[in-house]
Amino acid sequence: MNAVELKNVTFTYSKNTPFEKTAVSCVSVSFEEGKTTGIIGHTGCGKSTVAQMINGLLKPTSGEVLVMGKNIWDEPKKIKDVRFTVGLVFQYPEYQLFEETVRKDIAFGPKNMKLDKTEIEIRVKEAADFVGIPYEMLDASPFDLSGGQKRRVAIAGVMAMRPKVLILDEPAAGLDPRGRDEILTRISDYKKQTGSTVIMISHSMEDMARYCDNIFVMSEGRKYLYGTPAEIFSDAARIEAVGLGVPRVTKLMNKLCEMGYGVDTSVYTLDGAEAEIMRLLGGDGNAT
Repeated sequence: MNAVELKNVTFTYSKNTPFEKTAVSCVSVSFEEGKTTGIIGHTGCGKSTVAQMINGLLKPTSGEVLVMGKNIWDEPKKIKDVRFTVGLVFQYPEYQLFEETVRKDIAFGPKNMKLDKTEIEIRVKEAADFVGIPYEMLDASPFDLSGGQKRRVAIAGVMAMRPKVLILDEPAAGLDPRGRDEILTRISDYKKQTGSTVIMISHSMEDMARYCDNIFVMSEGRKYLYGTPAEIFSDAARIEAVGLGVPRVTKLMNKLCEMGYGVDTSVYTLDGAEAEIMRLLGGDGNAT
């Protein structure tokens, strides 16, 4: 089953003005329920516009956005409720933080859902645990936190609503390698524990390869490719043709192939590369 489906969706900013610009054009794509789908593409290709349409922040100029099989704009007066089902974490956490304390910030969404005080507190603690926010930090001001801590709070604030679909726009941007791995692993664990559908925008091909079940590639506002990481990264030339790269592991495998070694160039993870090289060496570390 598809958690989200876009049907021939187009979005034009400032329509019928001198500043008119079509950001997304005739896009049809599905996002599988319970899976993590990455959206990649060159800056300005329409990734964030797609995310905001799924969340109901933007209404398509034409086409349909379906969440759990229902057009989210069938009842415009209830569009706010869509944001409880589809949670969106912006690229810059500062856009989502405004309360006096971390606790209040995380509680903001559940409060808007009209939940009782006990349930709100349960959800705040649950979301804080998911992203690794220590209990003593809950009463701190979010504006006194580091960039990485602010990002965790922003993600927790959306997780606290327990959305069926969680969209993250560059969730690991600006983090060091250790922080990046930790937050993405926590998001992956959250998906496994809750059964949520995750849609993740990133410029990191390594992150897409490691954490995504499927990848949606955009170019100039249109759908360019869609498939598993192995399918997407197996054709490096096609990806590079739209200004993107492939994971460094894939580059290594392609280089080995050019040198005459019979390796599988569709490999895109470190574990896969290790297995492939060991196969090439005969499984015992010695060249055959």
